[in-house]
Amino acid sequence: MLMTKERRPTIRTMRGWAISVLQEAGAIKECDEHGWMQDRADPHARERAVLLARQDPPPGVSPDEAVAEVRDVLDSIGDTCSECPPGCG
Repeated sequence: MLMTKERRPTIRTMRGWAISVLQEAGAIKECDEHGWMQDRADPHARERAVLLARQDPPPGVSPDEAVAEVRDVLDSIGDTCSECPPGCG
């Protein structure tokens, strides 16, 4: 049986690509009620995201640039939803 590597869907921006990598690695999640991205504060998931970015950067992007974008996006995402009341979710 022929096995192929599953490719991520085409993303239009580097930020969108980085968000998809972070979601795939489990480093971020979406607020169920409002849709805001939230940092899961999981160091292992963060490392998986960096490894994914380094191993499979978008076409025309160096592995170092891909890792930098993933880290920049992760640094811009908080661990709470800005619309949820304190203590929610």
